[in-house]
Amino acid sequence: MPSSEAWSEAANRLARELAARGIRDTRVLQRIATVPRQCFVPPELEDNAYFDGALGIGFGQTISQPYIVALMTEAAALKPQDRVLEIGTGSGYQAAILSGLCQSITSIERIEPLARAAEKRFRELGLKHIEVHVGDGTLGWPDGAPYDAILVTAGAPTAPEPLLEQLADGGRLVVPVGPEDAQSLLVYERHGEQVRSRKLCDCRFVKLIGRAGWKPEEFNEPPGSAERESSP
Repeated sequence: MPSSEAWSEAANRLARELAARGIRDTRVLQRIATVPRQCFVPPELEDNAYFDGALGIGFGQTISQPYIVALMTEAAALKPQDRVLEIGTGSGYQAAILSGLCQSITSIERIEPLARAAEKRFRELGLKHIEVHVGDGTLGWPDGAPYDAILVTAGAPTAPEPLLEQLADGGRLVVPVGPEDAQSLLVYERHGEQVRSRKLCDCRFVKLIGRAGWKPEEFNEPPGSAERESSP
């Protein structure tokens, strides 16, 4: 097992690589450099923890590619007082990155063992203000709405209406949208009754399953909301 110094150097190297790829928010890069990604991957994949690619975490799901995590986090444009909703907890890595940049996070995961494992990691790492729920993420979490930012870690056919409805005025929804084989990573911003969108990049994610996303009977993949992403 690598030493703590080796892990730290690997994390800093990854942050430098992401900066070279265009990530400019120094707060996001600092989170990439300090959150121990090796704690969020299966033990047998630890040696690949700082590879800029998605890795399997079981249940047919993945821990996101670091570049995509950083890009989505940067696009969320978080402020310290922001309240965030995350759809697709997965291993918890995305929430761990977000946790140092906002006031609180509500994270929804369809697969209960992944949700419970993520909660355990958060406790062990001393990451606070992250609330995990098991449920249909396409419906959001109305009890905590409105949210200043919503991040979705799976591809939807269209932006889920419940998530748009749960955005605060000035809030940002970051979500992959499009058909199964080719999506666009979009940012939606609410301004009063108007919602505007812009494209970040092309991507490919596992389908977002739920009442306001893809229906389970429409595909044969294991249920879940983590991603299998690719980007330019």
